[in-house]
Amino acid sequence: MDVYTITLTVSIIIFVAVGSYSGRSVKKLDDYYVAGRRAPTLLIVGTLVASVFSTTIFLGEAGFTYDGQMGPYILFPGLAVVGYVYGALLFGTYIRRSRAPTVADFFGRRFNSHRVQQAAGLTIILGLGGYLLVVTQGAAILLSDLTDLSYFQSIAIAWLSYTVFTLYAGSKGVIITDTLMFLLFTVATVVFVFYIVDGMGGIPTAVKEMTQLESKPDIVSWHGTVGPGTEWPTAWDFLIWTVIVDVSWGVVYAVGPWQASRHLMAKDEHVVIRAAIYTVFAVILMQLSIYGIGGLINLANPNITPSETVVLWAAKNLVPEFLGALLLAGIVAAALSSASTFLSLMGFSVSNDMVKRDNPLGLMTTRILMLLTALIVLMASFYFPPNIFWLTLFIGTVFASSWGPVAFMSIWSKKITANAAFWGIASGFTFNVIPAALVYLDMISLPSYFNPVVIGVLASLSTIFVLSKTGKVTQEESLYRLRLHQTPDIDYDLKKAKTSLIAPACLVAYGCIMPVVLIVYYVIPYQTGAGLLQADGSLDWYQGEVILALSSAALYIPLGLISAHVIWKRYSPEAKTKDLSAKAEEI
Repeated sequence: MDVYTITLTVSIIIFVAVGSYSGRSVKKLDDYYVAGRRAPTLLIVGTLVASVFSTTIFLGEAGFTYDGQMGPYILFPGLAVVGYVYGALLFGTYIRRSRAPTVADFFGRRFNSHRVQQAAGLTIILGLGGYLLVVTQGAAILLSDLTDLSYFQSIAIAWLSYTVFTLYAGSKGVIITDTLMFLLFTVATVVFVFYIVDGMGGIPTAVKEMTQLESKPDIVSWHGTVGPGTEWPTAWDFLIWTVIVDVSWGVVYAVGPWQASRHLMAKDEHVVIRAAIYTVFAVILMQLSIYGIGGLINLANPNITPSETVVLWAAKNLVPEFLGALLLAGIVAAALSSASTFLSLMGFSVSNDMVKRDNPLGLMTTRILMLLTALIVLMASFYFPPNIFWLTLFIGTVFASSWGPVAFMSIWSKKITANAAFWGIASGFTFNVIPAALVYLDMISLPSYFNPVVIGVLASLSTIFVLSKTGKVTQEESLYRLRLHQTPDIDYDLKKAKTSLIAPACLVAYGCIMPVVLIVYYVIPYQTGAGLLQADGSLDWYQGEVILALSSAALYIPLGLISAHVIWKRYSPEAKTKDLSAKAEEI
């Protein structure tokens, strides 16, 4: 066996062994569903990042930047990842207070309706089922490319790798292996990128040379390659498209089931908030590294086909063999980590959310249903052809429209009814999936500003508004929502609050530092190579690249300050005194 096969085999064996071993401590359903609600910050960060990173970013999105969209993917200020922050503050901490075993179960409790729980559970099964299909096939593509296994053999190996420990250990095994996988692919990616960029003479030199790349002249600009032959007729069409996609993914990061469910495992609300904010930095680091190197590989070879294999090509040709093997093992780990999360959530919904029971199923029955779910995914993986990048965009944003409005309104609206919540989920899902499927099949064409996710969100909001007007919120629903707004006594802690304030301080620091970094390492080299500098050699401050570089400050500094204000107002000793006074007045 070569070094790639050996490295992959060893890493997979370690992950399966560790995940399976952790299952020995699973004694009850609470351990299986939510890891006993004792996970610290590191494990929550690890599982949040690992569950969202898969073959999509290493293959599909790296290929996307290689083809011509490097500039915007580097320069945009991180609209999507801020969803982690407002998601934790406005939704995640509240669902943790519910102590529900699944997020769909939370919706059922909040609206005192099993029908709402079923609707949310069904979207998990359908949406994450499609997502699990994509990452399983992505892992199989990698394994078949790196080893002597056929594609279908690789599907079976990938499926077995994540199914074994997920089936046995549930969430406890998933979050531990997720964290190990997160550490592996993060370290491997950073070292890999550093090695390649150093060989290109450093970031400024590489960016300048990329600007002068004749085969892809606009790849470094703020809008990337647009016009004939692309999805975007003009730069403004691309801007509208990417803002909608980023905002939609922000909502997914905030309330999507494979992200929000992680908050149910945290040991307290401080962990929820800290982990969400630190996840922002981990995701940004990975995105900048992969998007950047995906574009810069053009300097080594601008003719890689298919473009989704660009990182694989670089791992085999631009770095020492062992480093390349380590990166490829990290990519496979990223796929397996996402797959284990998706399978666990689907299995939990099948066993907990779809059928109303007086008592929950036993641990063994839950595992059997998990296995049946996994077998269906395996058969589908053999049947459907893979399409990694666009299919993932389509599937992921389904939760922005089907869950987004209902999730936030379940916490913050006094007027949303159970009937409105049910049909809000159903209409948001339907009016996203159908237009997206028609576009994907080339049966219709939609302008950038009328993305299917926009249609779904508008349909969901309209449905909720109309039905809430014609219905009535029950006393049980009102009381449950009020209880969610009561901070647990354990979280009123001055020491914990001060520690939690470090995280938003990092957001403010990032907002101050990142614009300078982008100007020095990206904008100046770009304007130098493109001949856009002023006659005296100074920057042209009116170019889109400069505006986007500076926009990080406008986004992250206020976000950090608001987060700090909410943390102190919610968890300081003064907050506890005010809450006790308010309760006394009510009595």
